[in-house]
Amino acid sequence: MLFSIIVPVYNRREEVADLLRSLECQTDKGFEIILVEDGSTQLSLPDGKGPEGLRLKYWKKSNEGRSIARNYGIAGADGDFFVFVDSDCILPPGYIAGLRKSIAENPVDCFGGPDAAHDSFSDTQKAINYAMTSFLTTGGIRGGKVSMEKFTPRTFNMGFSREVYEKVGGFREMFSEDIDMSTRIRNAGFRISLYPDVYVYHKRRVDMKKFWKQVHVFGMSRITLELLYPGSMKLVHWLPAVFTTGAALLVIGSFFCKWLLLPLLLYIIALWIGGIIATRSLKIASMGVGAAMVQLTGYGSGFIKAYFSNIILGKGRDVSKEIEIRKGSNEGL
Repeated sequence: MLFSIIVPVYNRREEVADLLRSLECQTDKGFEIILVEDGSTQLSLPDGKGPEGLRLKYWKKSNEGRSIARNYGIAGADGDFFVFVDSDCILPPGYIAGLRKSIAENPVDCFGGPDAAHDSFSDTQKAINYAMTSFLTTGGIRGGKVSMEKFTPRTFNMGFSREVYEKVGGFREMFSEDIDMSTRIRNAGFRISLYPDVYVYHKRRVDMKKFWKQVHVFGMSRITLELLYPGSMKLVHWLPAVFTTGAALLVIGSFFCKWLLLPLLLYIIALWIGGIIATRSLKIASMGVGAAMVQLTGYGSGFIKAYFSNIILGKGRDVSKEIEIRKGSNEGL
């Protein structure tokens, strides 16, 4: 089986260099990589050449969004199985070998894998990784072993067979295109599974401002998915909005009764202890609490904003706005 690793890129030269170095070190060489520059002004490979020994296709196109870039890559892929990772990922040396083994032992049509923080990542990146993967913040929906909803692959580490593509089609340019794709794959009767040992190192955002903007759009995207798939919204998706509203009310109420801050304080302590266990670092655990507050309030505010506008006021989706926000030139997602 040949794997086609498809990566959309927008001005991420240093990240792509790290990704390609990790691909050079793969113990299983049965893959090709397809880099699609989605309107980048700073090319990842200025001379058009990658590391020797890699089976690499390098294409450039106008900036239209990551889904369109992924579909562009799929159209020229030779693989039997398409694998999608983000440009800010590093693959451990046994990634391809582990994927091949997992498919042999547990054949599926579509897989997703978890992400982790590499030792080389900055403390901020490690803190953000904790915030995005902790059960206390996301309910385990981003690739953990325990989850409050059915497992859904994300495009930082996801793949599906050529047969799936031929029946379901490619990604749609929209908010949460990976969840939409996974839903369409499941609805078409294909089997989806988590491969817990097929993980990537995911850098995510490098500062809290960009991280807040990213998760704010994630919150908005959940409303888009509810409009597309009525009834798909679960309790876990409401939690950041409930936290954001509840925390604001507790802080306001604390001016009259300081004990109202106790539930918030206990939650923060639980996050901190969980961070110490997960990261083995007091510093990163403390930063992780801050990252978790950004994650919850960013997602929660985006969710509330879109819910009020698109559902309560009945405005529905603005597809053109979704596409515009997702263009790499806007850094909206």
